[in-house]
Amino acid sequence: MITRDVAAFLAFARTVASDFGPATARAAFLVAPDGFRLAEQSARDNAYMAEAAAFDAARASAQHRVLHRAISAVLPTVCFAGDPATPDAVFPNNVFGTAAGRSIVGRMRHPVRQREAARADIRAFFRDVLGTTEVDLSTQPHPCELTGALVIDRARGLGFCGLSERCDEAGARLMHEAFGLRATLLFDLAPGEYHTNVVLAVLAGRAAVVCPAGFTDPAVAEAIAGLYAPHAVVCDAVEHAAFVANCIALSPETVWMSAAAGRALTPEHRAVLADAGFRVGTVELDAIEAAGGSLRCCIGELY
Repeated sequence: MITRDVAAFLAFARTVASDFGPATARAAFLVAPDGFRLAEQSARDNAYMAEAAAFDAARASAQHRVLHRAISAVLPTVCFAGDPATPDAVFPNNVFGTAAGRSIVGRMRHPVRQREAARADIRAFFRDVLGTTEVDLSTQPHPCELTGALVIDRARGLGFCGLSERCDEAGARLMHEAFGLRATLLFDLAPGEYHTNVVLAVLAGRAAVVCPAGFTDPAVAEAIAGLYAPHAVVCDAVEHAAFVANCIALSPETVWMSAAAGRALTPEHRAVLADAGFRVGTVELDAIEAAGGSLRCCIGELY
């Protein structure tokens, strides 16, 4: 099922068991911020990006190393070298994804990001080292920026896909099929939002973090929050701006977000996550956040 009908989606979603697959990844991968700088093409539709003068490549590299060490303590994590020709490559989850023996290559909107999809070393790692079957969406015409646009409940096989210039309906259908999902809900992101994972996270299949202002229709956000209630964090404007929803559960016990997001998270919302069984882990990522994404964008998941 892939639909815009919220009621139909929820009716189906409430019937499915948490038996689709592991709720959290078995490993992760990163791409180093080599050549980190403003990507002017990406800045056209990413309102979170800072001005060029705010980019500090050395600080971004140091913070990325801390991130690598932190999540390596939770699960095996590999880091690929960056490429100065691809300054956005620090956010690889938009380009490469995995699901049950498959590796998926997304179709990026901007040419500067399409270069990332051509990386032979990352493709070879998935194919020759992990033994996955490649599903290459990068050469078809419809933008589909993988788990930037598509937030997945891996435990239940549910997708939540926000449409924007980075993902159209045809691209959403291609991702739904590539990830083999049971059901995907389509909705429009609010003007100025570029990726769903900035305004929505599903954590180990048992909690959600939602920013209603990031949806054209806030009722869709409320419906998603209701699906995961009482373990749903509904972000205020401060939390939204601080990338609180750009978080990820890499294990059943911990939600990771940037230190800025952690400082913005209200005590009440921290308690919601605690009630769902999560502690909050944070890493300082202000230099990387200048590029318009945060912690979850940096992490590719291996299933």
